[in-house]
Amino acid sequence: MKSKLAGLVMAALLLLYLVVVAQYAFVLFGTGQPVAQAMGAALLVLPLIGAWALAVELVFAFRAERLLGLLRAEGGLPVDDLPRLPSGRPDPAAADAQFPVYQAEVEQSPDSWRAWFRLSLAYDASGDRKRARWAMRESIRLERARSRG
Repeated sequence: MKSKLAGLVMAALLLLYLVVVAQYAFVLFGTGQPVAQAMGAALLVLPLIGAWALAVELVFAFRAERLLGLLRAEGGLPVDDLPRLPSGRPDPAAADAQFPVYQAEVEQSPDSWRAWFRLSLAYDASGDRKRARWAMRESIRLERARSRG
């Protein structure tokens, strides 16, 4: 729950920042000076990119959270019994030892969003955040395709 609250606070702060930058951009537009107007245009582009990135990340987080809830309700989440480092993160060596189980599950059922979700958790436990996000995106894509048709 703490991480959700922290994420929402960060999103709110970023949104506030984007609004302030956009307001400043409009102030620069109103000066009538070409250089200031060009700077204002550039400042408008940054909030648009920031708002888009924020929206994409929030949609990803909400979709992943929904799948987590579905898998939890089914009893399909893997048991989290990995030894922990002093930081609280799973021991990467222990996580790497369990990884082949989840990789084999995806190889046996490549169209299973559940298998891809568990693989994402395995990547995350091993410390590979980039591949964890990639596997989670695949899980979300598969579940959405299944829900639509």
